[in-house]
Amino acid sequence: MKLLGYVDSLKSQTSIKFAAFIFISLFFFYLGRHWSDGSRQLIFFPRQSPSEATSSSPSVSLSRNLNKEFNISALINTPGPPPVKKVRPPPPPPEFETFGIVDENGMMSDKFEIGELDLNLVENWWNGTEIEVKTGKEGVKSTFTVKKFGFCGENMKDYIPCLDNVEAIKRLKSTERGERFERHCPEKVKGLNCLIPTPKGYHPPIPWPRSRDEVWLKNVPHTRLVDDNGGQSWISKKGKDKLKFPGGGTQFIHGADQNLNQISKMVPDITFGHNIRVVLDVACGVASFGAYLMSRNVITMSISPKDVHENQVQLALERGAPALVAAFATRRLLYPSQAFDLIHCSRCRINWTRDDGILLLEVNRMLRAGGYFAWAAQPVYKHEEAFEEQWEEMLSLTTHLCWDLVKKEGYIAIWQKPLNNSCYLSREARTSPPLCDQDDDPDNVWYVDLKACISQLPENEYGANVAPWPARLQIPPDRLQSIQIDSSIARKELFMAESKYWNEIVASYVRVLHWKKFQLRNVLDMRAGFGGFAAAIIENRLDAWVLNVVPVSGPNTLPVIYDRGLIGVMHDWCEPFDTYPRTYDLLHAAGLFSIERKRCNMSTIMLEMDRMLRPGGRVYIRDSLDVMGELVEIAKAMGWHPTLRDTSEGPHASYRILTCDKRH
Repeated sequence: MKLLGYVDSLKSQTSIKFAAFIFISLFFFYLGRHWSDGSRQLIFFPRQSPSEATSSSPSVSLSRNLNKEFNISALINTPGPPPVKKVRPPPPPPEFETFGIVDENGMMSDKFEIGELDLNLVENWWNGTEIEVKTGKEGVKSTFTVKKFGFCGENMKDYIPCLDNVEAIKRLKSTERGERFERHCPEKVKGLNCLIPTPKGYHPPIPWPRSRDEVWLKNVPHTRLVDDNGGQSWISKKGKDKLKFPGGGTQFIHGADQNLNQISKMVPDITFGHNIRVVLDVACGVASFGAYLMSRNVITMSISPKDVHENQVQLALERGAPALVAAFATRRLLYPSQAFDLIHCSRCRINWTRDDGILLLEVNRMLRAGGYFAWAAQPVYKHEEAFEEQWEEMLSLTTHLCWDLVKKEGYIAIWQKPLNNSCYLSREARTSPPLCDQDDDPDNVWYVDLKACISQLPENEYGANVAPWPARLQIPPDRLQSIQIDSSIARKELFMAESKYWNEIVASYVRVLHWKKFQLRNVLDMRAGFGGFAAAIIENRLDAWVLNVVPVSGPNTLPVIYDRGLIGVMHDWCEPFDTYPRTYDLLHAAGLFSIERKRCNMSTIMLEMDRMLRPGGRVYIRDSLDVMGELVEIAKAMGWHPTLRDTSEGPHASYRILTCDKRH
């Protein structure tokens, strides 16, 4: 009986457990159906009919909640998410422009060789300076389209616009004083509207110092100097493809280097690279005198006219020596007063005593107080009646100029200019030549006629007391106080700030842009200020020289530049420059275009830059953002490869740096 009771008890517990399981299953099924969270993916297996049970593949049916929407916000205690705001998609990124050579993967590459120029490839280029400008709101220039410039004729490959103006030269009333060698710019169009072609077979220049002794013949394909002066050790041909410069000259019997040693021995106070830093070589030939002085820390401005030996200056620049086309004629040369520590003339065939000594008076204006004039010519040493008369005239003129004949030896005579005006003021009344008027500015040189008078020295002895080299490079000179500039701070602080500014920038160029790997030799600073950029080139030990240009549109800082031991020239950038094509490796322009665009067309200046720049040369333009768009388009139209860079101040600065490569 107990056993049967135990069995009945087990049966009742199993039934209860089974009933509970069924109840719980139905309960959760009910919840899943009626209290679902809105999911439309619940799948149930319904009962199958006998016919369906025999089917080979089972079938499924979707939940009745499919495609139904339920509002269950009342069941959620936390507030719902905020409504989503409609956000406009970002604008598409600007089109990325590339310049240069693109490989098959779309990557930039600058590893390429420049072959000979094929003019047939550019026949469709348009000759002109037309610029199409689209203006945006408030008249702001937004888009520039510059039509491509074509090439000039082959006969213009050595063209200098203001010196090769044949029509203007023909109209001159007289040429006996050398007027034909001076500037005669075209009246209507003062610049080019085409690109100067490169000579066939042009090579990258031979690097300095090897270029001092030899250059590629095809770069300056002229041999008249070889034919006329080959026997005087000026120049000769080396094989079929080079020109050689032995370093001699008409008066340099034992070479230019020996000539420099002789001058130093004649006057021991002439210490090259110390108290003699800046030299002018008149009628320079191929500039061997200046080229050999560079190894003695002396920088020489070599000048010569474009006469029958018209390529002398071109050869000098190809060698890597500073040189400009210039002539003693009827106007002042473009250098300030007291610019040169020594002025040299070796058989320069200049009649210094003509017209009351007006040409030697120009030398006196440019010669620093206490500076030297070295004359190597036939009247110094030849005992013929005509030459002896010229020597006597020269002695008389230099005596009236208060020059002291320091030494005469062999074929060289050396004079020294006085340190102050005491000798001038002690002369007898009406002594010729007279002193210039007090209101005459000896530093005013742009299209100023020569004057047959003595330029007086400053009473405060400004210009006479320059420090020896190399200290003078960074010492603010006395003449800094006489510069007419608007400055709210002391001039010395301004001078030192400019030097520090450019030294940091050039140091960054050397470090980041690898300037020491470039073959920089001939450099032109188109708006030089106090010469801080040129000083930074020296401080960073770059083997290059800089010609500092002071625009006529700004303050005349040339006296300060020369007092620092640098060289420069005055110029108006609305007119062409007095140099041959392909003579500079680097053109530097800081703040030039934002000023000059008020006076002249920017494309005119850019085309002139292209004329002066060597193939493979570089341009660095540092200027305000509002001129960069047009400059980039002009650069493209000339075939340059431009890159616009941020300054160290970042992308939001108002200035940019435009770097360009010329590859044609």
